[in-house]
Amino acid sequence: MTSICMYFEVHQPMRLNHFSVFNIGDHNDPKTSYFDEKLNREIFEKVARKCYLPTNNLLLELIRKHDGEFRVSFSLTGTFVEYCERYMPEVLDSFKELFKTGSVDMIEETYYHSLSALYDDMDEFEDQVKMHNQMIRRVFNYRPRVFRNTEAIFDNRIAKKVADMGYKGIITEGTDKILNRRSPNYLYRPVNADIKVLLRNYTLSDDVGFRFSAKQWPGYPLTADKYAQWMSHCEGDLVNLFMDYETFGEHHWEDTGIFTFLEHLPSEVFKQNYLDFVTVSEAVERYVPVGEIDAPWAISWADEDRDVSTWLGNDMQHSCFNELKEIGRKLRGDGHKDLLHTWRLLQTSDHLYYCSTKGMEDGAVHAYFSHYDDPYEGFINFMNILQDFKQKIN
Repeated sequence: MTSICMYFEVHQPMRLNHFSVFNIGDHNDPKTSYFDEKLNREIFEKVARKCYLPTNNLLLELIRKHDGEFRVSFSLTGTFVEYCERYMPEVLDSFKELFKTGSVDMIEETYYHSLSALYDDMDEFEDQVKMHNQMIRRVFNYRPRVFRNTEAIFDNRIAKKVADMGYKGIITEGTDKILNRRSPNYLYRPVNADIKVLLRNYTLSDDVGFRFSAKQWPGYPLTADKYAQWMSHCEGDLVNLFMDYETFGEHHWEDTGIFTFLEHLPSEVFKQNYLDFVTVSEAVERYVPVGEIDAPWAISWADEDRDVSTWLGNDMQHSCFNELKEIGRKLRGDGHKDLLHTWRLLQTSDHLYYCSTKGMEDGAVHAYFSHYDDPYEGFINFMNILQDFKQKIN
C-alpha cells in the first residue's frame, strides 16, 4: 500500500504601510502606522472568497462522499487565524467543521511564520511554537504531533530542537541535497534526533502548485485520472503532496479547472490499486524510517535553490534580519506585550521575501506575491519601519 499525504499551508502576512524616512521618530502608533489594514483586509477577503471558503466546502463534501477515507492536513499560521477572527469568522468556522470530521489533521509551526529557527539561540523559536500550540488548542482543542517549520526550513539543529520539544514528525523538502539520489517517498530519520521526517515530493506537488495552468508544460492539461495514475506508479510508502492552500482558486483561478481537478481526485485515487490517503500523524504512526538524512545547512521548499537564500540571499535581507535580531535582544523579557507582538509581526518571513533580488522564474514568483514595485522599495520601506521601531523601544 502506498499512501498519499496531502498537506496545505494556510498563511497571510500583515503587509506593511508605505513608511517614509521622514516618518522615523514621529509619535505614531505601530499598529496603525506600520501595517496596511485596508490592503490586508482587501486581500484576505478576496482570497477567502476565491480560495478558503469554496475549497473548504469542497473538501467537506469529498470527505463525506468518501466516508472519511479522503484525508488532508493543514497548518494555519497565527497571523492567518488573527485575520479570520478579525474580519471573517466564518472562514475559521469552516476549518473547524473540517476538523470535526476526523479526517483532517492540524500541524504545528511558528505562530508568526518567522525565521526564528535561524536565530543564534532558539528561545524565540520555542516561544512562537508554544504560542501556536496554545492557539491550536484554543481553536480546535487539539495538540499537533507533527511539526512543519516556516516554509519547511530544516537542518540538523532544528530537527534536534523539535524532537526535544516532543514532536513525533517533522516536514521538509525532499531535495537531493539530503537524499543523495534516494526516493522522497519514505520516512527518514535525522542523523542527530529521534524524530520521523516527512519529505515533500516536489515534482508531483509542483505539478499542481505551479504547473497546473501552464499551457506550455508537457503535462498540460493535468486531469485527476492522469495524476492518480502517476502516483500509482510511484515506488515507496508515502507520496507527500505539500503546497500552498491558495493553489486552489487564487494561484490557479476557477476557470483553469483546478476545482474540477480536486473534486475528482479522490475518486480517481481510489480506483487505483494499493493507494489510500493518510494525514501527517497517520503517516508517522504507520510507517518506519528507512534511513538517515544529514542536513548540516538549512534547506527549504522555496525556489530552485531550496535553501534559505529566498530570505537571506543578499545584503539587504541580511541587514534587515540582523536588525530584527538586535531588536529582539533588547525587547525580549521586558514584559511589553504590544511591542513584542509588533516585533513578532515584523519577523514574518514575507517581509524579507519581498526584498529578494533573484531573477528568472524565482524572481517572477517573488514579484507575484509582493505588493512593492521592486525589492529595493521593499527593503527601504522595511528598514525605515525597523529604524522607527528601534527608536520606540529605546
